[in-house]
Amino acid sequence: MAKINSLIEKISGGNNPLFHELYGTDATVLKEQADRYASLMGDFEKTYGADDVSLFSSPGRTEIGGNHTDHNYGRVLAGAVNLDNIAVAAANGSSTIRIKSAGYPEFQVELTDFEPNEAEFYTSTSLVKGIAAKMKENGYEIGGFDACIEGRVPKGSGLSSSASFEVLVGTIINELFNDGKMGGVENAIIGQWAENNYFGKPCGLMDQTACSVGGLITIDFKDPANPIVKEVDFDFVSTGFSLVITDVGGGHDDAASQAEYASLPTEMKSVAAELGATVLREVTLEQIVEKIPAIREKTGDRAILRAYHFQGDNARVVDQVAALENNDFHAFLKMVVESGYSSYMYNQNIFDVVHKDEQVVSLALALSEMILKGTGAWRVHGGGFGGTIQAFVPQEKLNEYVKILEHVYGEGTCHKLFIRAKGSIKLDL
Repeated sequence: MAKINSLIEKISGGNNPLFHELYGTDATVLKEQADRYASLMGDFEKTYGADDVSLFSSPGRTEIGGNHTDHNYGRVLAGAVNLDNIAVAAANGSSTIRIKSAGYPEFQVELTDFEPNEAEFYTSTSLVKGIAAKMKENGYEIGGFDACIEGRVPKGSGLSSSASFEVLVGTIINELFNDGKMGGVENAIIGQWAENNYFGKPCGLMDQTACSVGGLITIDFKDPANPIVKEVDFDFVSTGFSLVITDVGGGHDDAASQAEYASLPTEMKSVAAELGATVLREVTLEQIVEKIPAIREKTGDRAILRAYHFQGDNARVVDQVAALENNDFHAFLKMVVESGYSSYMYNQNIFDVVHKDEQVVSLALALSEMILKGTGAWRVHGGGFGGTIQAFVPQEKLNEYVKILEHVYGEGTCHKLFIRAKGSIKLDL
């Protein structure tokens, strides 16, 4: 905890080593970030009347390999990115958590009632309640705090704004009441548990882990309670390629579209169940193929195609990591494209069949192939059915790529990102 005036002095202009790690070295960007924190501290003082605070940052994430593999205990390759959610927070000595997010009304969570409530599904309130409940169950101290949060991880962007928010809340409770003793992986597991049980959304653990741990990592979820997280030693900046995430829009919150999204893990698990297993990680492709005639009568063909995608993308992650560790970037790019084709043809999470006339991701992938074929890579990014696509763009094609994609999807929809080393943290300045 430190006085607001002192913190503003320390971050003035953004020219300090921690800001360089989080936001890069562009002087304009660094000043903008410093102003952003200063403004949020001003909002906190106005809203809550206190000036002894801590600063927090939680990154978004980019999924680089393994599309829809985590929820069936597969492998992924992911990285924390330089778009983040930040918070100014302080303990308030009560049993009430009060959070004011920029652009939204304040909400409160009482730490006296931890029952999941279906009426609160799909709300930030439910996530905060679930995180506090699980941390308490795991033996951590919890307490009331005030926080102002400002987010630069766009909702529905495939950069995991919800996971970033979850591990941000976990980090705040961890630092304010537990001296930071909870590890990053446990913070991720708690965030996922809250999303599954209190928010009402089935999800894997990749998003939370990448946001919480930071850097470029590969995660093996074979034992989901103890995922194996390994840092990958590769410098993307040295390749001369930009990682571009384009917000193509689309996606629907109606019940039919929610059911489309939920069908992905459900259908994969239905194939596993026909082979006496719980998830696809417990079976082989050979076992699936041998039983296809019997399985398809029970699950339908799409479930088998999705199982085929899982097996391919799960194995591909190992090869992608090996390619990066061997500095074979071209082999890596080839596998990114293969993963994208598998998502389109077999996993079928590129467009929502309920709204089949809207194919924003399909169109963005076609445009990307037109520009990058033979030189770069492109694929769906994240959950699919709208949201974002990912591309690795060589420097000489960057202006053309951004110009054409923004011509279709709007100015500012292309985000040129880098992988940041820090996960969800309290800023020690």
